[in-house]
Amino acid sequence: MSAARDYPPPPDVITGRVAWVFGDDFDIDLVIGVENIKSYDAEFLRSKVMQAYDPGFADRVRPGDVIVGGRNFGYGHPHYPPMVALRDLGIAAVLAESFSPGFWRGETYNGMPLIAVGGITSAVASGDGLRLDWRAAEVTLDDGRTLRGTPPSERVTRVLEAGGSLKLLLAEHARTS
Repeated sequence: MSAARDYPPPPDVITGRVAWVFGDDFDIDLVIGVENIKSYDAEFLRSKVMQAYDPGFADRVRPGDVIVGGRNFGYGHPHYPPMVALRDLGIAAVLAESFSPGFWRGETYNGMPLIAVGGITSAVASGDGLRLDWRAAEVTLDDGRTLRGTPPSERVTRVLEAGGSLKLLLAEHARTS
């Protein structure tokens, strides 16, 4: 089993498309299939990502794209390989009505912008273009509409700017040593 990849911090503004819109209470493990949640092999995961929903998904995702979820997105056990697979394809952020607490903690720890935006699932469709200022939790759609979500706290902003909690803690410890 190979280790998870090291991801850079997100850009200040993420510009891309909506790669997929998930409904409420979506179990993130279903992105790659529960039987594959122990793999961190990028090529293997790429061959499994979204196969149950859209076999051409991996070929269409571009860097900067986002996924959108309904209420309680990430429900279930917080396994990391599904998001590893999505990040390796270029998914830059997750926008959802709300997040499962375990999923939110784990993916925030890993440096993925997770922004709660009320009304996002009814405002977008797969393929829609958007611009996300994740610090302000402001989503500007190609048609000019702007949706405002809940901005990350100061600490979460620092975690994301560092590229994850571990990187932030190591940097903070290095400054105090």
